[in-house]
Amino acid sequence: MAHKAGFVNIIGNPNVGKSTLMNAMVGERLSIITSKAQTTRHRILGIVNSDDFQVVFSDTPGIIKPAYEMQESMMQFVKSAFEDADVLIYMVEIGEKELKDEAFFNRIIHSEIPVLLLLNKIDKSNQEQLEEQVTLWKEKVPNAEIFAISALEKFNVKEVFDRIIALLPECPPYYPKDTLTDKPERFFVNEIVREKILLNYEKEIPYAVEVETEEFLEDEDIIRIRAIIMVERDTQKGIIIGHKGATLKKVGIQAREELEKFFGKQIHIQLFVKVSKDWRSNAFQLRRLGYNQK
Repeated sequence: MAHKAGFVNIIGNPNVGKSTLMNAMVGERLSIITSKAQTTRHRILGIVNSDDFQVVFSDTPGIIKPAYEMQESMMQFVKSAFEDADVLIYMVEIGEKELKDEAFFNRIIHSEIPVLLLLNKIDKSNQEQLEEQVTLWKEKVPNAEIFAISALEKFNVKEVFDRIIALLPECPPYYPKDTLTDKPERFFVNEIVREKILLNYEKEIPYAVEVETEEFLEDEDIIRIRAIIMVERDTQKGIIIGHKGATLKKVGIQAREELEKFFGKQIHIQLFVKVSKDWRSNAFQLRRLGYNQK
């Protein structure tokens, strides 16, 4: 049997379950999953290998109208997902009726590559609502094959995966067969710490934060990590640290537990908070942090 390989890129509005789907497909927790919108900021690859195929899944930020330069960069990651896709997954959730950016929507409905429209979170709907939604999306995206799924419950996920394999072109693998992702270890440290910040702080605080791993020293039994939590203002620094450092300590404990599961080793992590004024609109900082690829 000929070998198949290709890029399967997942796009959609924020918080529709794109990261949950990719993690279910890959079998590893590569993308942040929380109930808050805009948790994915980069384009993250998750790679599934067998003797006969290699599927390169790509999770992308949720589609929004950008308000500052970091969000502009996030939308560039989404645009790049149209350029190299062999199969495009357009993900919507029950009750949703439109994509937040009409230009992206036009690219989907005029796409020359196969489009799978995944109607997610059907565990939160009834049969009548599901039928209405399927009819709606058939009219809106006539070029798509529609699958009703629950990424969280893994309902119909295998059927979608099997269809993806059928659609992939014959091609040698793009990555070595033991590769799980294109991102380095430090990226996942940053993401796991950032996830714990999203879970522990309210309002604007999590969105004004970036995490940067300055030190990642791996021995046989332990990984020693030093990471910087970057905020935009002194008041945010105080909130992140909390009274007598209690909130920051809680984030550190939660991150350590998650990192030990992820890496399968004992973790020693130190977290520090640093103010970098308006980093989300600073082109130099964004480039250094892997956003602006211009």
